[in-house]
Amino acid sequence: MRRTVLEMAYAGSTVHIACAFSIIELVTVLYRDHLRYPGNDPRAEGRDYLVLSKGHGVMAQYACMRELGWLQDAHVQGYFKDGSDLKGLSDSRVPGLEVTSGSLGHGFSVGVGIAMGLQRKGTDQKVYAIVGDGELNEGPIWEGALVAAHHRMDNLMLIVDKNGFQAMGTTDDVLGLGDLSAKFASFGFETLEVDGHDEAAVDAAVRRLWATGAGKPKALIARTVKGKGVPFMESDNRWHYTRLNAQTFAEAVDALGLPGAST
Repeated sequence: MRRTVLEMAYAGSTVHIACAFSIIELVTVLYRDHLRYPGNDPRAEGRDYLVLSKGHGVMAQYACMRELGWLQDAHVQGYFKDGSDLKGLSDSRVPGLEVTSGSLGHGFSVGVGIAMGLQRKGTDQKVYAIVGDGELNEGPIWEGALVAAHHRMDNLMLIVDKNGFQAMGTTDDVLGLGDLSAKFASFGFETLEVDGHDEAAVDAAVRRLWATGAGKPKALIARTVKGKGVPFMESDNRWHYTRLNAQTFAEAVDALGLPGAST
C-alpha cells in the first residue's frame, strides 16, 4: 500500500505523502474486513460508505482501490498528470470516492447527511468518516457531531487520524484539542481509542464500537504517526508538502523493506 502511494506521488510529482501514510492501516482494515460492496461494485446500491473528509490523504484510498481492481497500473503511473481522472483530493466523480473533499470539515458533514438518509430508509448500511485531527479545528465537524448525536445515528462511525500534525505545525501548537475521547463522549458518541497502526486492534475496536452504544454514533480515536513506514518521513511535517526526487523515492522504497524494493 505504501509502495503504491510512493509510486503515485513520484509519478505525479505531488505532495501529501506523510498524511496518506498515517491512515494506511485504517483504510486497509476497513476495506478488507468491514466495508461491503455487493458484486465488488464501488457504486452498488447497498454499499457501505467510506467518506474521506481528510481528502488530502486520498492516495491511501487509491492504494486500496488498486488492490480491489478498481484502479489499474496506468492510473498509478498517470496520477496527477494531464488527462488523469485522479486528483490530489477526494473527488466524487471517481467511482469509489463518495465525497469531493479537501475543504476541511466539509466531508464529515456530508457523511452525516448520508447516514441520516440511510437511517430514514431503514437499511443496515454503515457510514465511516475519516477526519484528520487538525481538521477538528473546523466548526462543521462539531455541528455535524451535534446532529449525529441528536438523531441517534448509530450507523455512523467517525474515525480520527490523530497524528499530531496539520499543515503548518503540531495540533497542540496551532489549536489544542484536549481529550478527544472525552470531548466526543460529551457530544453523545460511543468512543474508543486505538493504536491506528495495529491492524488487529483497529479491527477489534471497530467491531466493539458497532456492538455497543445502541442509539449512539461512534468515534474511534486512532493514534497514528505522520509519515509512518518511512523513518525519514515519520513525524517530520516537512513531508506534508515535500515532493519526491529520484534519490528520496529510491530511499523511501528501500525503507519499506519490501522484497525486491532496491530494484
